[in-house]
Amino acid sequence: MNATIEQSEDKFLVTLEGELDTAAAAEVEQTLQPLYTTNGKEVIIDCTKLEYIASSGLRILISILKGSKAGGSKVVLKNLNDDIKDIFKLTGFINLFEIEN
Repeated sequence: MNATIEQSEDKFLVTLEGELDTAAAAEVEQTLQPLYTTNGKEVIIDCTKLEYIASSGLRILISILKGSKAGGSKVVLKNLNDDIKDIFKLTGFINLFEIEN
């Protein structure tokens, strides 16, 4: 699993690659920790190369969403594959996040 953050003046661009499973969650959470306080910057999470997400990965995304909303910004998930989109639908997370393709 690989997670990277690029920061610009008004947003964070996050790229997730691989399988965000329980084994990878602790490392990914540490990498994405700066997104818990975004200070009004938009968070865009590119999931083009995300192959799988477990409940521990969903928990990380919810934590980012809560922190961003508290800071007055939004989180956009981009390019979810059909399997991951189905997970978001089953969990109801599809209604919590802004999703773009």
